[in-house]
Amino acid sequence: MSSKIFLTGGTGYIGGTVLDTLATKHPEYDITVLLRSIPEQFHERYPKVKIIKGDYDNFEAISEAASQANVVIHNGNSDHEGSIKALIAGLLRRPSPSFLIHLGGTGIIADWQESTYIGKLNPKVWSDISDIEAITSLPDNALHRNVDKIIQAAATTHGDKLKLAIICPPDIYGPGRGLGRMQSVYMPEFFQEIKKVGAPFYVGEGTNTRSWVHIEDLMTVYVKLVEAAVSGGENADWGKTGYYFASSQEASQLDVAKAAGKILTKHGLIQQEEPKQLPIDQVDAMMESRRYPGMGRYMFAANSRSKAERAARLLGYEPKAPNIWETMESDLLARNT
Repeated sequence: MSSKIFLTGGTGYIGGTVLDTLATKHPEYDITVLLRSIPEQFHERYPKVKIIKGDYDNFEAISEAASQANVVIHNGNSDHEGSIKALIAGLLRRPSPSFLIHLGGTGIIADWQESTYIGKLNPKVWSDISDIEAITSLPDNALHRNVDKIIQAAATTHGDKLKLAIICPPDIYGPGRGLGRMQSVYMPEFFQEIKKVGAPFYVGEGTNTRSWVHIEDLMTVYVKLVEAAVSGGENADWGKTGYYFASSQEASQLDVAKAAGKILTKHGLIQQEEPKQLPIDQVDAMMESRRYPGMGRYMFAANSRSKAERAARLLGYEPKAPNIWETMESDLLARNT
C-alpha cells in the first residue's frame, strides 16, 4: 500500500513530535502537512515535507488534501467539528479504503463534572478494551464527545471505505520535538497557578489521580498505528473498537504537588515547599482563559485513570521512557527560568 500521509497540527506539542518522528523514522513516507504559519526552520528540517497553508476552518483545502492521502493523522484541536467533517468528506472521495487517526484525550473519562470524587481517589480505572461500550456511549457533555460521535458515526456508516482510530492519551510530559509548542499543558499551568498561590496545592484529600505518559512513549503508539495503516490496517483495530489509550503510570495530585514543592523551593521560585489545601471554589477559578469552564477543577481536583490495553495487546506497546518524577524538574523549569 502507498504511504501518502496528510498530517494536521504539525507545529503543536503532539503533532509536531508526530511529524518529526515519522519524518525521521520513515523518510520514505510522502508527507503533507497543514500549517497556519510556517516556522522559519521548517524547510531546512523537513525538506521533503509538502505544505498546505490554512487552518481548521478551511474545509475545502482540508478535504482536498485528505482525498489525496491514504493515511490522515489529525492532531491539534480535538473538538473542532468542521475539520473532522472535512477530513472524512475528503477520504470518502477516494476509490480505495483509507485511514484516519485522530487525537482524542482522556478528558472524556474524567470525573470532573460530578462532585463524588473531587479531591478523592476514584477507584475506576478505564480499559480501552473491556470498557469500550461505555466509552463509546458517554454523555454528550463529556470532553471530546462531540467529535468522537462524528468519528463513530462515520465508522458505522462507511466502515468498508474508511478505517478510523482514536489515540486517547492521558496527561503528557517530557519535551516535544517539533518546531512549535514544546510542552504539554499540565506542568506549565500548574507552575503558573503555584506562583499565584505561593505554594503547590491540592483539594480535599489530594488523592485524586491521573494517568500519565511520556511524549516519546506516546510516539510509539503513533508509529505502530501509522505503520499498521500503511500496511493495510492488519494487526490493528479500527472503527468502534479502534480506541487506544496510551497511559504508562499514575500519580495523585498530592504527590505531584509534593514533588513540585521540593523542586521549586530548591530553585528559589517559591518559598513554601509544603503543599497547601485549597477550597474547590478557588481551584474552580483557575485557568479561566481555557476554552472550557471548570478547567481548574478538571486539571487539579479530578480523576482520569486509564489502561493502555489495546495498544499493548495489538501493537506491542511497552512504555520505556523516563517516568514523570524523573522529568518533572525539567518540565516545570522549561519556560520559567
